[in-house]
Amino acid sequence: MFIDHRQEQWPKWLKTAEFAYNNKTHLSTRTSPFKANYRQNSRMSFERRKKGKYKGTERLVEKMKEI
Repeated sequence: MFIDHRQEQWPKWLKTAEFAYNNKTHLSTRTSPFKANYRQNSRMSFERRKKGKYKGTERLVEKMKEI
């Protein structure tokens, strides 16, 4: 997680940290907290529902997967 040396930007990154924590598989439970609560994996905003409809979206999805 990211914070600067004066810890002035943590509110900006708090939601990202929470999302990362809730989607990480934990060693003791072998599941993520999100899946443990809702019995399904969270849907990422860059996942596509239909393939081939929007070419720009497909490129974005591939780029996000690489990152």
